[in-house]
Amino acid sequence: MNYRHILLSLSLFAALSSFADDEFTALEQQQISIATKGLFDKSDMFTIDFSEYLSSDYSFPLPVGKAKQGNDYNIEIDTWKGDAVKAMFDGTVRMARYHNQFGNIIVVRHDNGLETVYGRNAQNLVRVGDRVKAGQTIAIVGGEDGRYYCEFAVMVNGSRINPEIILSLQNHRLRETTIYFKKLASGKIDVSTQPVANVTPFAKGNTFTIDFAALSKNEWSYPLPGGKVISGYGRRDGRMHSGTDIKTKANDNILAAFAGEVVFSGRSSGYGNLVRIRHANGLETYYSHNSKNLVKVGDRVKAGQVIALTGRTGHASTEHLHFEIRVNGQHFDTGKIFNHATHDIRQESFTFAKRGNSVSITSDRKPAAKVRK
Repeated sequence: MNYRHILLSLSLFAALSSFADDEFTALEQQQISIATKGLFDKSDMFTIDFSEYLSSDYSFPLPVGKAKQGNDYNIEIDTWKGDAVKAMFDGTVRMARYHNQFGNIIVVRHDNGLETVYGRNAQNLVRVGDRVKAGQTIAIVGGEDGRYYCEFAVMVNGSRINPEIILSLQNHRLRETTIYFKKLASGKIDVSTQPVANVTPFAKGNTFTIDFAALSKNEWSYPLPGGKVISGYGRRDGRMHSGTDIKTKANDNILAAFAGEVVFSGRSSGYGNLVRIRHANGLETYYSHNSKNLVKVGDRVKAGQVIALTGRTGHASTEHLHFEIRVNGQHFDTGKIFNHATHDIRQESFTFAKRGNSVSITSDRKPAAKVRK
C-alpha cells in the first residue's frame, strides 16, 4: 500500500475514530483514568500493528529528552526549560486542566484506541475537543526544583500499561510489532504481543506440517477471485508491510481461504474493518479494510464462504483487500502459500518450526524465508 501517506495525513487511523469523540462528559474532562466509550462494544479485543506506522505517524513526547520508568508505569522524561511537548499519535484532547498531583495535565484520546497522559506542563497549549496530529506541540514542559520534565503515561480503557511494550525508552522508537489488547472478565486489560487465548499450533511440539498439495478444491479458496496484487509483502518506506494488497472493485466478495472459526470481526486500528479466522491447520488469516464484515466472532465458516466486502476503511486510500497469513501470531508472505498470478494454492508441503521467538518455514521443494519476528 503505497497509499499510506494520503489517508494518514488526514487522520492517523480512521479505524477507531469512534473512540476519539470530541464531546466529552464532565467526568471525562476531569478524571485521568476513565473507561473509553465504545472501545470494547463490538469485541473484547482489538489490535494495533505498529509495524505499519511511518515516522510521521508517531512522535516521542520529548524527542531529545532522557526517559526513565517511574511509578505505576509512568515515564519521566527529562529535558530543558521551554522544550515542547509533542502528541504521540493523532487524536482528540479529552482533558486539559490543572491537576493537584500532576500540575497542568493533558490527556489525548487517540484514534487507535490508546490514550496518552502528559503531566507537569508549564503551559497547556490545547483545549478539550481539539484535534491534534502526531508530533504537534501540545504543551511547554514544566517541572519543579530546577528540574524540567514531562510525566508521561499510556492508557487503555482507563488502565495504565507498561509503555515499553509499545516503545523503547532508549531510542524513543516504536516497536515494530502487533499488540493485542483484550478486556478480561475482571475488567482488567491483558496486553500481549501474541494472540490472546490463542490455541498454539505448537502445542504438541516445536514443529507442524501442512500439506497443501493434499487439499481438495473445496478445502481452500483464493480470498479475492479475479483480484490483482497492487502491493506485496515486505519492507516498504522503512516499514514492514505485513500482508498482500489485492484489488478488484468496491464491495466485491471476500472469501475465507480455509475453513475455520472467526475470532475477531470489528474495527482494528489501521486495518479498519477486520475479520480474523483461526484455522484447524494452525494458521490464522486476516482480511481487512472491508466496507462491511458479514460474519461475527464465533461463526464457523467454510473455505470459499463470503465473509466480507472490499472497502477502504482504516489505513487505505483505495478499495482493496489487505490479506495476511500468520502462524503463532507472526506474519509471513502469503505468496508462499498462494500463487497470486494464477490464484491457485501452491502444491507444496510446508513445515513450520518454532525456534525461540521466531518461526521458520521450510518447503518440501526449497527453503522459504523466515517468518518476521
